[in-house]
Amino acid sequence: MNIANWLHQAALAWPHNPAIFDGVRLAHNYAGLLKAVCDRARHLADRHGIGPGDRVALFSQNAPEYIEVLHACWWIGAVVVPVNYKLHPAEAEWIISNSGARLVLTDQGDAFSGHSGFVEEALSAPVAKGAPVTAPRPAGDKDIAWLFYTSGTTGKPKGVMLSHENLRNMTLCYSLDVDTPAAGDHMLYAAPMSHGAGLYMFAQIRAAGAHLVPASRGFDCAEIIQLAQSKGNLVFFAAPTMIKRLIAAARATGYDGSGIRTITYGGGPMYANDIDEALEVFGPRFVQIYGQGESPMTISVLPRKLVADQSHSRWRARRNSVGHAAGCVRLAILGPDGAELPAGHTGEICVQGPTVMLGYWQNPEASAETLHGGWLHTGDLGHFDEDGFLYLTDRSKDLIISGGTNIYPREVEEALLRHPAVFEVAVIGEPEPEWGEQVVAHIVPQPGQNVTEAELDSWCRQQIASFKRPKRYVFATELPKNSYGKILKTELRHAALRSTR
Repeated sequence: MNIANWLHQAALAWPHNPAIFDGVRLAHNYAGLLKAVCDRARHLADRHGIGPGDRVALFSQNAPEYIEVLHACWWIGAVVVPVNYKLHPAEAEWIISNSGARLVLTDQGDAFSGHSGFVEEALSAPVAKGAPVTAPRPAGDKDIAWLFYTSGTTGKPKGVMLSHENLRNMTLCYSLDVDTPAAGDHMLYAAPMSHGAGLYMFAQIRAAGAHLVPASRGFDCAEIIQLAQSKGNLVFFAAPTMIKRLIAAARATGYDGSGIRTITYGGGPMYANDIDEALEVFGPRFVQIYGQGESPMTISVLPRKLVADQSHSRWRARRNSVGHAAGCVRLAILGPDGAELPAGHTGEICVQGPTVMLGYWQNPEASAETLHGGWLHTGDLGHFDEDGFLYLTDRSKDLIISGGTNIYPREVEEALLRHPAVFEVAVIGEPEPEWGEQVVAHIVPQPGQNVTEAELDSWCRQQIASFKRPKRYVFATELPKNSYGKILKTELRHAALRSTR
């Protein structure tokens, strides 16, 4: 089944429901969105010769046209390649070329060289009106719908092939585990639509609910507060660092979260102090998910009642987990020999289920490595407790081995974040001749506060074992992040290597 059928059905059933807001302005109701999609679909086919299986790249910040383009591609059986708009054009050009896209739609002007092998068109280019309103072209469950390129922290990005079936099951998991979409909701796109925020649109379309693209085209705390108060029933995805900023802005203005119905968070670690403060300020509006592009948004979930719960004897530990398996997948912790490990034992988190990707685009070696044994091997380390709650230890590449002992950065980061003068922290391992690696903490102090290395070292002595203490502290005004707000530890490691040469 073509995932675009949901838009067709919603528009026929609820033509007058608001569909897309550009800031506070209504850009389309569902009847208008359906017509715009059919017009774009004919434009793609007639002007550019796009047909079934062809790739169309989208290199743009969030925009009302984003949803039009995605569905127009699926309408004619094409594959979308959403590209992180914060990438350098040279990085984006590599992705577009690797995907074999014939066309890239962009809001960045003439972003690419004229020798790229693909056609570049402005997202705002006029499209002829009056195409007949038709149903989408039929698609098979295993047909590729979305080609998602990973962040490429260990080399060139890999294209994750997500099928119509993958996207459909991901959306069913959202409705079952995360939130119940409703026509009166406003799904806010404050995080990039090329990633998880955009993947969540399908549930809202199925419910004939509204999609809200902020005028800023991104994450602006004051704008989100204003939209929550004027529109109401906001639902959106946010990285933990975004929530931290929003809560700080709310505290500064006295805002209590009114008008926000659900914030789904993921994409990086949510530290205990941060979710505690968020609940204190906003109340039970938060749902945690853990996923990755290879099983989009659907590895595990901690529903809002469990995020907010304090009645269970182990509520604190559960809040610090990433929840239980999503409703459409099976999870296991596998050891180096591929055997399943019992509760309490740390190993690699592995996934089976209908949300797991088809494989990597034109990369059979990487596909075989990641999908061997019938499991998606996430590269993340974790363990289950006796109740089936999953605890992330770290990415396997982030593990620090010092003197033959494993040190998990998140444990050290949690300890440092409990210090009142620490705003953000990233702990990495750096090469050290005697011990192999040493623990280094990159610290961003709270605004207007100072903290010394001696103070933090004394603090850590009271919090964690001596061998886990950072051997060096680096103070900064900010930490490098990707467009999703996730701290880029790879950049910190590369900077450390350059400084030692």
